[in-house]
Amino acid sequence: MPARLIESLGTTGPLADVFSDESVLQAMLDFEAALARAEARAGILPRSAAEAIATAAHAPHFDVAALSRESLRAGTPGIPLVQALTSRVRDTNPEAARFVHWGATSQDVADTALILLLKRSRPILLADLSRLEIALGNLSERHRNTVLLGRTLLQAAPPVTFGLKAAGWFAAIRRSRMRLESAFGEALVVQFGGASGTLAALGGEGLAVGQALAENLGLEFPDAPWHAHRDRLAALLAACGVLTGCLGKLARDISLLMQGEVGEAAEPSGQGRGGSSTMPQKHNPIASALALAAAQRVPGLVASFLSSMVQEHERGVGGWQAEWPIVASVIQAMGAAIVSMAEAAEGLDVNVVQMREGIEATRGAVFAERVTMLLGAAMGRDVAHKIVEEAVRRSAAQRRKLGDVLAENSEVTALLGPQVLSNLESPEAYLGVAETLRQRLLAAPAPRGSKERKP
Repeated sequence: MPARLIESLGTTGPLADVFSDESVLQAMLDFEAALARAEARAGILPRSAAEAIATAAHAPHFDVAALSRESLRAGTPGIPLVQALTSRVRDTNPEAARFVHWGATSQDVADTALILLLKRSRPILLADLSRLEIALGNLSERHRNTVLLGRTLLQAAPPVTFGLKAAGWFAAIRRSRMRLESAFGEALVVQFGGASGTLAALGGEGLAVGQALAENLGLEFPDAPWHAHRDRLAALLAACGVLTGCLGKLARDISLLMQGEVGEAAEPSGQGRGGSSTMPQKHNPIASALALAAAQRVPGLVASFLSSMVQEHERGVGGWQAEWPIVASVIQAMGAAIVSMAEAAEGLDVNVVQMREGIEATRGAVFAERVTMLLGAAMGRDVAHKIVEEAVRRSAAQRRKLGDVLAENSEVTALLGPQVLSNLESPEAYLGVAETLRQRLLAAPAPRGSKERKP
């Protein structure tokens, strides 16, 4: 199902399908069908009644628009859904109709439906995250020896390798993926508690029915109903927030590297991608823009969810009713950001020549730290710092290389030979343990059960 136009920059086709009206409705109906079958298994209702309910529980049989209108009046989609399902079952099996929704409450339907939607979202998100991890790992391997300016506070700093930069992106995404998988594992639990969370309507069969219900839906069965305890969902949304922030950091870096006056990298282009409606020369960072948009939206949505956690007693008023649109928006925005950055990383055009020229354009100023450390070992860091600071000033004013300016200082030449000064501006000579760090980042453990990255 295509996304609605107003949501077109905040979701993907597969995720729009997961959260479509028909999908949401079917998730609620799946709960009702699974509940009936679980209760038939426990001998609470006839198997014929369970099959009649399951046969009727198909979304195309229902008027979604009518259910939406009635949900607004009822304060929950569960009430009009149960009424509509009961009516449909009654048309074919009047005896079975009285067993619809037996022993459950409306929040059981709504919460479990949301969990089923999250279950459907999980493989979509993880598959796209795997694409992104592989692309970033490959990028790091290809450019392990590619040097470029380090940048601190948006100013030129000693060189790094693009391989190290990409490995940093990779490791942050991998850590976030592990948190997300763990949070999904905890959150995918059925909700079944009845009116007050005691399953009293089912007598001594409540736990057996709940366990069978969870099995029928492919969900875990929690220790107790969680009507007013939203911590599992909150942890999942928080993990989504952290991951989206990491995607935003990646997007910010790429968009800055794409600036015209920098030109060190570029997102892939193509028909209808990256152009401008008025300026034919432009190649815009579209993937980065979409990820940054998500990174700006999601924190507020996560905060809204956290605010809704303060719910009263056994079942709250207003808290859980706020959650559906929040959760749907967070999952879809994050999903759109993942896909966008996977596409960017897979086709990123790295301008190796421009990266080196960016270092050379500083005329050696970014190696001022290196000279300071070399001189400081003999004359003290404070004295060396003043000498190098003055040399950097002269280098900038006279538009000369720092090494040439330093070569005119007798104190410097007395300690540093001509070979050291002539080799001052070699970025490969001042990378420290960059390659070791890169390898350590790429060696971070993969999420349990996932396939290892193959560069």
